[in-house]
Amino acid sequence: MNKLHLSASLLAACLLSACTTAYGPRSLTEGTSLTATREKMGPPTSETPLPDGGRRVEYARGPMGKHTYMLYFDANNSLQRWEQVLDENHFNTIRSGMTAAEVHAIIGHSTNKYTTGWTKQVVWTYRFETPFCIWFQVGMDMTESTVIDTAYGPDPMCEGRDNFRL
Repeated sequence: MNKLHLSASLLAACLLSACTTAYGPRSLTEGTSLTATREKMGPPTSETPLPDGGRRVEYARGPMGKHTYMLYFDANNSLQRWEQVLDENHFNTIRSGMTAAEVHAIIGHSTNKYTTGWTKQVVWTYRFETPFCIWFQVGMDMTESTVIDTAYGPDPMCEGRDNFRL
């Protein structure tokens, strides 16, 4: 098999596998079962039981994705609603003193973490849709249990690019 045929075969396989799960929940309707959601969207990033007997199901898309979907199911495992949470409205609700669990409940799990020596923080980062080359950062204490501060900063993916402008 020549290189062209091999490349075309690999591309076709990738496209077929991409079609087996949906990227986002747009095609899901209210009342869709949790089982049907998993069949359509694949395994979730996390699931959290809610006090009312329902559950919040997180679908982070990436590893460098700019979308995280939170789907809310009632006690009967029927979809009630969903939202895309990686946006400034959600980020602006994160406050100093919040717990890691509270941050996860609002904007999901970070796709990247790094430690700073000078401030003694673990920084959780979140890429999101924006015309600027920035990401949202949550500074956690060293135990990753409490928010110290938040900020928007330059996304390192843009280093060396000419498109970073504020």
